[in-house]
Amino acid sequence: MSCSPLALYLHVPFCDGKCPYCDFYSLSADDSVMDRYVTAMQKALAHWGAALSRPVHSVYLGGGTPSQLGPQRLLRLLQAVFRSFSVLPSAEVTMEANPTRDLSEIWAAASAGGVNRASIGLQSSNPKELQLLGRRHTAEQAFDAVKQARKAGIHNVSLDLMLALPGQGEREIGASVSFCQQCRADHVSAYLLKIEEGTPFARQRENMTLPDDDRAADLYLFACDTLEKSGYRQYEISNFAHPGREGQHNLTYWRDEEYLGLGPGAHSFLENRRFYYPRDLSAFLRGDRPIEDGNGGTLEECIMLGLRLREGLTQEKLTARYGEEGKTAYARMSKRAIPYQKAGLMQPVTGRLALTPKGFLVSNELISELLL
Repeated sequence: MSCSPLALYLHVPFCDGKCPYCDFYSLSADDSVMDRYVTAMQKALAHWGAALSRPVHSVYLGGGTPSQLGPQRLLRLLQAVFRSFSVLPSAEVTMEANPTRDLSEIWAAASAGGVNRASIGLQSSNPKELQLLGRRHTAEQAFDAVKQARKAGIHNVSLDLMLALPGQGEREIGASVSFCQQCRADHVSAYLLKIEEGTPFARQRENMTLPDDDRAADLYLFACDTLEKSGYRQYEISNFAHPGREGQHNLTYWRDEEYLGLGPGAHSFLENRRFYYPRDLSAFLRGDRPIEDGNGGTLEECIMLGLRLREGLTQEKLTARYGEEGKTAYARMSKRAIPYQKAGLMQPVTGRLALTPKGFLVSNELISELLL
């Protein structure tokens, strides 16, 4: 069994309302249900901590909306993490929050419990876009949430933005990026709107004036360029950061490294196997075991994830991990990459395979061609 550090993800499935675009597992709950959830998570943490005996290099509380737990439950949960696992002193510990209310007490509890990075669901600074997205906060509330986090001692702050919304143009994107600068955000995640089946947006799709693929691509490239000019370096398809503020937890996923996910809907990748907890709060509260999801860590998987990153892949990395198979695959892809480099879809760099922002827009098709 490996003793190298891993990443730890906790899914907190509680929200005060469902946004029309969201297909993450989330639900409303009263205090008694959230109390039971924290108790179940304490047991899960104790079990896995003892079973694995491995240090943790990053912790991520996602959701849902982890701040819905309230300060006391949040602190109990974080204390259980540090009690059950050896969390490295340098670990990045992130908590997501929506700025729908005063978060001063939440951030104070989070900071006391070890959180050192905040991920805040801004989505837009434009009131009309926030209303369209079903968000229940204003830009001013988001600004206050950032100030409150920093006052509590959490100085690494990430904001989320959403791109290619109905009626959105360069002006709106530029204003939202400028707002992130005003907040002194260290990191920005900027996602293209994707209409997920089963969501209210999917049911409303025919009545929504969505940009076509070409227009969505133009808006994405404009956002990439504007964020870069604003000091946020793109390091992944949808993620931008000041140097040294890249999200270490999510880099674990894209580098195909090991992580443990706990909570309903959470996935794990350990010792070349994948497993997950079903999207069922009752099952998690009962202590049901996660479901096996086959093997992971294949060469193809590593390539598909690695090419999401601006750093891309090197022959050394693939050879070190997969031996001659990795070396051969890299050589084959290098030849196939030549026309895409000339077309501006891949970086023209010797010894490294990496996509450009234009290439990121067609990454699925491009990676499929490289893997043929």
